Amino acid sequence: MNNDKIESPLLIKSKSFALQIINLYKKLTNEKKEFVLSKQVLKSASSIGAMIREAQFAQSKPDFISTERVESQMKLYIGSNY
Repeated sequence: MNNDKIESPLLIKSKSFALQIINLYKKLTNEKKEFVLSKQVLKSASSIGAMIREAQFAQSKPDFISTERVESQMKLYIGSNY
């Protein structure tokens, strides 16, 4: 089985969620002219699927944990400025 073709229920749901958020983003930017928060919502929604893929294809459990720790620390650092 090719690893690129793995479709878990979680991955399917995250894709559906991301597509819904893309539609929300389009509506917010076109109708409401809201650009800053809508862009962040779009990035956050699409990162869910990316994290699931990282978990599926990490070379080892420590590799995955290390990657997630660095990303989480960066998000907390950025978030603390608001």
